[in-house]
Amino acid sequence: MTPNLSAPKGRGWLSPFVHLSNNWISLAGVVIVTTATIFWLFLLPITLRGEVENPYLGILAFLTIPGPFFAGLAMIPIGIWMKKRREGRSGILRAVGPLTWENPELRRLIYFVGATTVVNIVIASQLSYGAVNYMDSVTFCGETCHTVMQPEFTAYQNSPHSRVECVKCHIGPGAGWFVKSKMSGLGQVFAVAFNTYPRPIPTPVHNLRPARETCETCHWPQKYGEDRVRVIDKFADDETNTESKTVLLMKIGGGNHGIGIHGTHLGPGVHINYAATDEQRQNIPWVEYNGPDGKKTVYMAADAKPNGGGAPIREMDCMDCHNRPAHSYDLPERGVDKAMANGLIPTNLPFAKKKAVEILKANYLSRDEAAQKIPAAFAKYYQDTYPAIWNTRQADISAAGKQVLAIWDRNIFPDMKVTWGKYPVNIGHTDFPGCFRCHDDSHKAQSGKTITQDCGACHNLLAMDEKSPKVLTDLGIADMHQ
Repeated sequence: MTPNLSAPKGRGWLSPFVHLSNNWISLAGVVIVTTATIFWLFLLPITLRGEVENPYLGILAFLTIPGPFFAGLAMIPIGIWMKKRREGRSGILRAVGPLTWENPELRRLIYFVGATTVVNIVIASQLSYGAVNYMDSVTFCGETCHTVMQPEFTAYQNSPHSRVECVKCHIGPGAGWFVKSKMSGLGQVFAVAFNTYPRPIPTPVHNLRPARETCETCHWPQKYGEDRVRVIDKFADDETNTESKTVLLMKIGGGNHGIGIHGTHLGPGVHINYAATDEQRQNIPWVEYNGPDGKKTVYMAADAKPNGGGAPIREMDCMDCHNRPAHSYDLPERGVDKAMANGLIPTNLPFAKKKAVEILKANYLSRDEAAQKIPAAFAKYYQDTYPAIWNTRQADISAAGKQVLAIWDRNIFPDMKVTWGKYPVNIGHTDFPGCFRCHDDSHKAQSGKTITQDCGACHNLLAMDEKSPKVLTDLGIADMHQ
């Protein structure tokens, strides 16, 4: 049968497409693609502005729409293929005419399919590119699974790395770790969907990319780091919240023949292996030091077994000391000290430090309960104990109560069972064992040599719990710490 050349141009050349796609599978695919495209067009102005701030809009634009869109596209040719198979060549010829380039209807059909394919490729590429970018965004990592990631996202926002994208540290460059992270993320999605994720999230992360491939793209221990002054503010539990300062000169070192903290642990030719007997790597009874001269020395605690006693042996890297570089939590005393040093809680409120810590350590079952009780308890203390101060400084006391609540909000998450001290911080040795996991003077080699606990190995103590350290005045930085 020859093509009907007298048919209207706007309708005749579409007849083969209409015929081939006139089946329920293809028609359903057309409906799905059309619907997804309409939603995509509505969201296009938002997605073109850059990162989507609302996580739920991002889920809709980049994770929900692409699935139906691609599924609908696939259904159209599947339906056509199935109909072609049922009708055979004769059915297509009746609808299309001779399958030659001279057939104008067939040419128009090919042009139509080509044009729509280009349009679909543009839409599909934008959706795919947007989906990849969105899944790498801080919004997706921190806010999509709100309850699960709320503790880590809150800590991240208050960290020195709060302007570094999550994927820079958790994935790093290259396709290999990108694919591995997405495969791991798939399991996490199912855990969230079926509410089977652990509470709290266990640490350390055992499948984390090595720090040499992430952290050391910005920081590297082989580069020499100058000595740095660190000032630690502390307030007493007395009525006047007596302030004192500890001043340390940190020997950062690195890359200079084993000098300083970085040079000793990660300098050229230095490799340290250790075995930990607990999941959080807080108990380390066995340490092996391989020096730049090729000499190996094994240090063991009194109750340690050879070669770690079967415990996993790990090569030390940045994360063994800097284990919470972007997700650290304070203990209540430390959190209040920081707030008072920054002027957020007035130091001239009687017993402000003691009362704030006492209120923070109380048990609150939810964030709503804490929001109601913490500021109220702080205010009530001054109403009952110092009514004269309350009458003249209600605004200051109310503002301070909100700051006490803010400390709690940054560190406690009942839904995820994150409580005070749940995540140890290994830098230092004041709040947690930290350095003393190895530097306790009890890890001994066969020669009798121990891993030193000498304070001077890592820092010089310039002032210890002094009210006005002279060294700060000598350095001209006293005013910065008043």
